[in-house]
Amino acid sequence: MNRFEWRATAALSLLQALRMLGMFMILPVFELYARDLPGGAAPMQIGLAIGLYGLVQACLQIPFGMLSDRIGRKPVIVMGLALFALGSFVAGHTHEIHWIIAGRAIQGAGAISGAVSALLADVTRPQVRTTAMAIMGAGMGLSFIVALVLGPVLSGMIGVAGIFDLTGVLALLAIPGMIFMVPDAPRLPAVPGGLRRALGDAQLLRLDGGIFLLHAMMTTLFIAAPQAIEQTLHLPSARHWEVYLPVLLLSIIPVFPMIRRIEASGRVKSAFLGAIVLLSIALLLASEVHASATGLCLALIVFFIGFNYLEGSLPSMISRRAPPEQKGAALGVYASSQFLGGFAGGTLGGFALGHWGIGGAFAVAGLLPLIWLSFAVTLAPPPVHPLESGSLESGRP
Repeated sequence: MNRFEWRATAALSLLQALRMLGMFMILPVFELYARDLPGGAAPMQIGLAIGLYGLVQACLQIPFGMLSDRIGRKPVIVMGLALFALGSFVAGHTHEIHWIIAGRAIQGAGAISGAVSALLADVTRPQVRTTAMAIMGAGMGLSFIVALVLGPVLSGMIGVAGIFDLTGVLALLAIPGMIFMVPDAPRLPAVPGGLRRALGDAQLLRLDGGIFLLHAMMTTLFIAAPQAIEQTLHLPSARHWEVYLPVLLLSIIPVFPMIRRIEASGRVKSAFLGAIVLLSIALLLASEVHASATGLCLALIVFFIGFNYLEGSLPSMISRRAPPEQKGAALGVYASSQFLGGFAGGTLGGFALGHWGIGGAFAVAGLLPLIWLSFAVTLAPPPVHPLESGSLESGRP
């Protein structure tokens, strides 16, 4: 990547990591906080407060992506960050569960994942785009691990309400970074019919189905893995980061050399299908060896090697497949599929864990890549559009 691509990738990765850091910090501490609110909170209300964010995100990614095609990426992202900050402050300045739920819904209305991915695709060349997307995905993964550590610590210092406020401040701090640090992308003429084309392209739908299943299996894994870690490694939940952090770091190390080698050799589809198979192997291995500390950690490392590669490859392939002037709509559909996959995986994982235990939940997750493989084999190589090829060869977007 040239210096402009590095600058854009670093800025957008930091933006996403900061935005999600506050979100992730809430997860390990919110249930106890909500239960102790004045008047208490019913389990259904607690679940709604946690899950409503993802549902609103899934509903609004497509319209926000389409809007970014029409008025530009940066205005939509700034608007989304402002909404996210507003929702954070609403949730942080109340002790009523209903207002907290409303705040979470407003947070979800800042649905900018598709627009951020589209902007990163706009300012990177096709040949380095997978690496850029993988860097952004790795940054979000690290923010998740850091949040698992910081959440309980900060909760004891500033309370959950303080974490909500901190989340809002981080979102506001990201706005000047978005305006001044990220290079401007070339503006393309708005073309109607972006959503219709995104939903009518069988190749794009295969990629959307892939991210749906990828996040369904990841969510299912995170339902089974905490119990496996607790039973096998005898670690309380507050120390699970001691497993996740080295697993994530060890899984990231081979991914970037692997991406460069694959892109240089042109064997993108073979590597893509191989990574899907790797996910199934890792999850089915976990179902058999989760009672062994070594086996469990090895299975998690193998899973995240495949996951990190595919998390970078999928949005890159979407951006290459979609016409440049309709990229926001296509990545909006992709982002909605991502959030819906997480919701489906949570439901599926909870059902599997309740009926078949830890091994059964891992095994069910291990079948999802095989479903993915059944339609991924017919995936066509993504084209490079004339408007994109060489757009950054001069070193400027």
